Amino acid sequence: MKKILVIEDQLQMRRNIATILEMEGFEVLTAENGHRGIDLASNAKPDLIICDVMMPELDGHRVLEAVRANQATATMPFIFLTARGEKADLREGMNLGADDYLTKPVSREDLLTAINARFHRQQAHEDRLEQELSQAGGFKPNFASAVPLESLGLTPREAEVLLWVAQGKSNGDIAIILSMTEKTAKKHMSNIFEKLGIENRNAATIQALEVLSLRQGR
Repeated sequence: MKKILVIEDQLQMRRNIATILEMEGFEVLTAENGHRGIDLASNAKPDLIICDVMMPELDGHRVLEAVRANQATATMPFIFLTARGEKADLREGMNLGADDYLTKPVSREDLLTAINARFHRQQAHEDRLEQELSQAGGFKPNFASAVPLESLGLTPREAEVLLWVAQGKSNGDIAIILSMTEKTAKKHMSNIFEKLGIENRNAATIQALEVLSLRQGR
């Protein structure tokens, strides 16, 4: 059962979303503010987070920053809830690494479509990894450290970037996770391609997986 965390300060909105998700068979966790949401994200490890943008004390942007800065939660799909007319807030949120956004009041159809789209993308990445690992002879990657990737001739920072590329993260996601600009992330990717003698992210991922993998039963 997929677990979804809903962070929303408005009680009725929070209840409505939770009810819709529970009726669809999801396990639902709720938080009435950003601080509580960050705690639940870290401790309960939800599969996806839905978070309001405008909240007192700690707004959604700061919640997203905290989630992306924590290695244990950095890759969690994150969907913003935003009121109409908050376009500037929305742009900032997407720049920070949000995966999607929904406009309040959100309909059941839009909510489920957005959630299923995120899970589908995540599953597609996992399936691709499984296929590549199978073709590589049954290896399993260990993403605990980027240090092994330095053996490819990469700097420690480039190795960190490649570690997240191998986990399906975009340049924007990596910029947030590693506290750099997206332009810098793109520059690191260019250096990685040149050093590895490759032309795309898929080739980089395969090389990273080979280095990070350990043979089953070894």
